[in-house]
Amino acid sequence: MRLRTPCPATPRAWTVELRSHSGELVLVCRQCPHGPRRVTAAAARSAVLAHLAQHARADLRPPHLRICQCHERSCCWHPRHRGCAGPIRLLLARERGGRVWRLADACTACAAATAQAAVVPDTALAALPRLASSAARRRRRQPRGSGARTRVREMLGYLGVALPAGTSACARLLALQCALRMNAQAQVRLPAGLLRSLRLADSPASWRELERARWLCTTSSAANAVVIELLDATLLSQAPARPDRMQAADWALRAGRPAQVGTAGSLPQLASAYLAAHSVPETGYGLCEFDRMRHDCGILPTELHGLLDQLVGADLLTSWHVCPDSGDLHWTTGPQGAW
Repeated sequence: MRLRTPCPATPRAWTVELRSHSGELVLVCRQCPHGPRRVTAAAARSAVLAHLAQHARADLRPPHLRICQCHERSCCWHPRHRGCAGPIRLLLARERGGRVWRLADACTACAAATAQAAVVPDTALAALPRLASSAARRRRRQPRGSGARTRVREMLGYLGVALPAGTSACARLLALQCALRMNAQAQVRLPAGLLRSLRLADSPASWRELERARWLCTTSSAANAVVIELLDATLLSQAPARPDRMQAADWALRAGRPAQVGTAGSLPQLASAYLAAHSVPETGYGLCEFDRMRHDCGILPTELHGLLDQLVGADLLTSWHVCPDSGDLHWTTGPQGAW
């Protein structure tokens, strides 16, 4: 149980609201001294994320000075649970169908209990200068190995909130690769081989879909590669060194492309990567909220049961069931699904 501590003078919790005014959308920030500003409907999501990211970057603090802002507000952002516990994370949440967005520090327990929310993956919390020595940068790198699974799991959860609800599975797979492979300038180069692995070499529909959502823009396109710039400013706060994130991207690609589902379409590939990221490698056991998987993967309620049965038929899962009391999805991986 986390002890209650005095709230800092400037709490790390920022809320932005999109309001309709004279047929237009107005972005209103409750923490900014200046007035609201107009945004177009197409650019509203990107404007909200960029504005919240600006607040977070302007108020970087070491971990020991951060507290659960949800707890400070009597945990009013989620249903009751057993109490605050776990490390403090930066949580992005949306309410009222995307009209209200909030970025705030929250403990792991409160983050897990908050609906329509996702942890901003691997947030840079230490306010270290950008001109730090190369040795210092190496010391801040996350460990390799099992960290790839964690990074993919957190990124899929974040994209479930940051992308529009109707985003296709193919576009989500592309967004996952872009977010993990981006450089410090929010750019990513996708070689033709990677696009073929994602089955995008001959069909640019997926990144066109993300362009319409104002999540990325294509800066150049050639026969051997496509160069993309990400417009989601929140992703610039990722802390792991790029080689470690690239390793996580490669792991996600392999997890989502086993031979048994490689030609079955993007949705089984996305589900395979999601289940792999939420499985325990030593035992093959997996657990997550049934509705959380539907939300993070953009799966319709009528699709998920058939999709899981398809993965059982491909020997990627041995079994699965949904607990009627808790709504949790349990599964075990099959002989072909060791990931």
